[in-house]
Amino acid sequence: MISLKTTREIALMRDAGRIAAQALALVGEMVKPGVATWELARVAHKHIVKCGATPTFLNYNGFPGSVCVSINHEVIHGIPSKKRVLQVGDIVSVDLGATYKGYVGDTAATFATGKISPAAQLLSDTTKASLYAAIEVALPGGKVGDISAAVQQTCEAQGFSLVRDYTGHGVGRMLHEDPIIPNVGRAGHGAKLRPGMVIAIEPMVNQGRAQTRVLHDKWTVVTRDNKLSAHFEHTIAITNNGPVILTLLED
Repeated sequence: MISLKTTREIALMRDAGRIAAQALALVGEMVKPGVATWELARVAHKHIVKCGATPTFLNYNGFPGSVCVSINHEVIHGIPSKKRVLQVGDIVSVDLGATYKGYVGDTAATFATGKISPAAQLLSDTTKASLYAAIEVALPGGKVGDISAAVQQTCEAQGFSLVRDYTGHGVGRMLHEDPIIPNVGRAGHGAKLRPGMVIAIEPMVNQGRAQTRVLHDKWTVVTRDNKLSAHFEHTIAITNNGPVILTLLED
């Protein structure tokens, strides 16, 4: 069942989203050669707690970190480690959440470690562009398929593929709520977008094939062909005035 949030609840989710956005920005500034992924998670965790929130991902379904850090061919759910050190040319997808006064803000972005290849830059730029193309069509009265189609069309136009095994989702008191927000679909199909809905749109885009697999740690999802993957995400509210991004640093 899709829950519709009140104005008060959306305001609280904006607070949670701002905290998550601040933590993500801090992590992004730290993405440099020689930095361990564990350190990225430590800084994000510290900021979220300092703001009076809790890291949503920590122990969620048993996940052992406060932040997901996924490098190069890793799609999502990478576990932070003191042994995993960033190298020049890596692209680093960071996914995190903050729970504040019972509500969740969920966001992600892909960062460059020093100078990256033109191909990696195009993948990252296209993934980000697909997120904003999807947000633009997240209008009351529209359909979830409008969002999915915008992501798919933007990325496939550049020759990239969309991960189908994992999707965006509703957000609220829980990290994952209804509806599911696929990254492939047909405009005009799916659940109706209604004012009060809050959803996380998160394109996960592969340089090669769409297929993925899970590593032996039972968390880290990688591309089956070991080619690069990028990931961007915002939590947004559907309002009578159009979509409102809740996971921004500034209003």
